Amino acid sequence: MIDKLISDLEKKGKLKKQKAGIVQVEALLRESILDLEEAKRITEIAERATYMLAYVAMLKAGRALLLFKGYIPSDGAQHKTVVEITSVILGEKFKDLTRQFETMRRKRNELTYEAGTLLSKGESKRAFTDAIALLQEILREVKSQNPQLELKIEI
Repeated sequence: MIDKLISDLEKKGKLKKQKAGIVQVEALLRESILDLEEAKRITEIAERATYMLAYVAMLKAGRALLLFKGYIPSDGAQHKTVVEITSVILGEKFKDLTRQFETMRRKRNELTYEAGTLLSKGESKRAFTDAIALLQEILREVKSQNPQLELKIEI
């Protein structure tokens, strides 16, 4: 399924091959961890900022996963492409989590481009915990094929 999706997205110009070393992948994962560390520090005082940092952490982790697989998104819908491919790579076991990633992508758009979008403290906290879970799974995926990767989430 993933090969067909990648082929389709390449044909549509949404995805392109990109050679990258583990250094680039690790840098994105490290940034994702930093975003979550910052989100943790503000979680009780800034729901919107926590939500946005959690989403950005997920996006960077997803981009790292794509890069690890040899691809980058390449059109105006890069966030959507990252969510879609991340979902397929992680598979059915993580469907609920990647569905939440898509929900967060849409909510992030509303928060960014529309006035008056409501965000509850519960949504913010769930975004934070879901971002940690997604990053942990992406770290597992990368480490399974590159055991020397030493990044850990200590949040």
